[in-house]
Amino acid sequence: MVKKDKKSKSAEQKARVAAKQNKKAAQKEKKGKSKGNDDSDADDVDLESVLEEYAKQQALFLKVTEVACVPPSPRASSTIIGSPSNINELFLFGGEFYNGALATFFNDLFIYLIDRREWRIVNSPNSPLPRSGHAWCRGGNAGGIYLFGGEFSSPKQGTFYHYNDFWRLDPSTREWTRLETKGKGPPARSGHRMTCFKNYILLFGGFQDTSQQTKYLQDIWIYDCQNYVWHNPTLPPATQKPDARSSFSFLPHESGAVIYGGYSRVKATTAAGKQTKGGTQGIRSILKPMIHQDTWFLRILPPPSESASGTAPSIRWERRKKPANAPNPPRAGATMAYHKGRGILFGGVHDVEESEEGIDSEFFNQLFAWNIERNRYFQLSLRRPRAMNKKQPLVERGNAKRGRGKADEEELLRNLAALESPTLTADADVMDIDTVVDKNEELAKPEQKSLMAMPHARFNAQLAVQDDVLYMFGGTYEHGDREFTFDEMFAVDLGKLDGVKEIYQRELENWHGSEGDESDSQDEEDDSEDEDMDGDDLKGVPLPRDKIEDVPIVVPENIVDSLVDAEDEQAESTITDTRPHPRPFESLRDFFTRTSNEWQEMVLETSRTGGFGLETSVKEVRKKAFEMAETKWWDCREEITALEDQQEEAGIGEIVSIKDRGSEAGGAARRR
Repeated sequence: MVKKDKKSKSAEQKARVAAKQNKKAAQKEKKGKSKGNDDSDADDVDLESVLEEYAKQQALFLKVTEVACVPPSPRASSTIIGSPSNINELFLFGGEFYNGALATFFNDLFIYLIDRREWRIVNSPNSPLPRSGHAWCRGGNAGGIYLFGGEFSSPKQGTFYHYNDFWRLDPSTREWTRLETKGKGPPARSGHRMTCFKNYILLFGGFQDTSQQTKYLQDIWIYDCQNYVWHNPTLPPATQKPDARSSFSFLPHESGAVIYGGYSRVKATTAAGKQTKGGTQGIRSILKPMIHQDTWFLRILPPPSESASGTAPSIRWERRKKPANAPNPPRAGATMAYHKGRGILFGGVHDVEESEEGIDSEFFNQLFAWNIERNRYFQLSLRRPRAMNKKQPLVERGNAKRGRGKADEEELLRNLAALESPTLTADADVMDIDTVVDKNEELAKPEQKSLMAMPHARFNAQLAVQDDVLYMFGGTYEHGDREFTFDEMFAVDLGKLDGVKEIYQRELENWHGSEGDESDSQDEEDDSEDEDMDGDDLKGVPLPRDKIEDVPIVVPENIVDSLVDAEDEQAESTITDTRPHPRPFESLRDFFTRTSNEWQEMVLETSRTGGFGLETSVKEVRKKAFEMAETKWWDCREEITALEDQQEEAGIGEIVSIKDRGSEAGGAARRR
């Protein structure tokens, strides 16, 4: 809703300017009238007939097809998600593009093949109609991807239409299915958020645009994927719950879900007109933008096993303390993606001044990690590859030997499996040829450009995490009355943070907004802005990075204090964490190799106390041990990264334990 609210303010501003110009020359008066006619045309569009025509064209597709294509066209308020069935796939759906004159909505489904660096577009006879501002999420235990709601508007955005349809996407077959649920479902909306918990799909908030006002919502809906029914739990009147909002972060949790932030407009009073002779002054009611900074935990208790089928789970809202080290100043349009107990947040906008001339906004390109359990934010900084020190070659030689030994062992096992299989060498030559072709194709692809600076500041960028890599698609930036939708996609490895890889980046589209009805003083300001933008025609001209300086990507000076505070908070807890702790510069694999026995002992201890079955196999024990170690490694990632940066600043490289080096720990060799 940030964008819509700003558009409404811009429209009011232009209306005031047009009223002043009506008193001037006939030529400017004519421009004002023509602008009024353009706005009135938007109300004549019949959205129902437009959507019916979309449905007819879509029905012409006889089956689901998937073909290679170029990257998606620029769009805002779309959704992107990692495939739950294939770690090498990302799905992108819908969105809208506004060029200053007309708005275009999309309903195409794109697939990005990560390992092949290719885009595919899916055509289907049964697909959701064009929309933006919708929400989707993974299906949890039920599998698939679920989508609800969204909005559609006339080209000039004079009228809006909100959806209340519910869809399921099969990520393997690329097939859409519209779900007809039992009983009542959520009302139409956009700007809401969805997440999953076990066999449930959770939906909260959003807004509805009517002809009179924008209504923000605070209802919670729970969809039972096994019984195909929506539940709308009713809470006692005195029960605390989150305020109505949209554009918030809604992340999964092992006991329910968590909410952070959001945006809404709340009623406020202000003085109206000049003070009267009697000393009184009129008061009028206005809607004031509000950026929410609160955090809530939604605790969900599934019904007992003996309950009747379709019984709704019980819920309880619990307000949490304000997160420590939260991004400052507060920002709207900061999007967040879930990653292993953390929320990864990027971008946002903060309105620093509001007046009759408009809004002065500050945009951000910082990257944060929100540790959900500890309710603490950490700023993530890009880190250049570490310089090779004198100790590393010896260690690397040992790692290389171990790596070659493991590769030889894996190759031997593959060869034994091939000899034991009924299909012998007749097909082996064909398989070898296909493999060579695939390798040649991979070698022919250009290397992805890597940057040591975050992408340009923006808000409402679409985020998704797949295989520990964060993907950032699109986003919006405003300059004066102009609005730019980025046509690009980037990737950041959350484990290494060794740069920003450019998936693709294209030049910005031309802005078609009218500038002829600005006042003389505003024309001068626009001229100066145009000079800063290197010309009035922006087509083919990248957005200048020097107009707004990128936020420096450095570790905050107070990171040490924050770590001390975190340790103090943990010390206050009655439970002491005695689990193994990662070391600086230690990868997840090395951490588990060093501490595997301790984690497996914890798993066995838990099984003896009734946590797991006593018949747990060795393979299952090792798997559970690795999951515990992985959770611990990511939970400490920000603190360990800060320690690594401090050691590098002090000139200290990787600290290697002598006992971990095995046969290569000889004193003479170490001195050489």
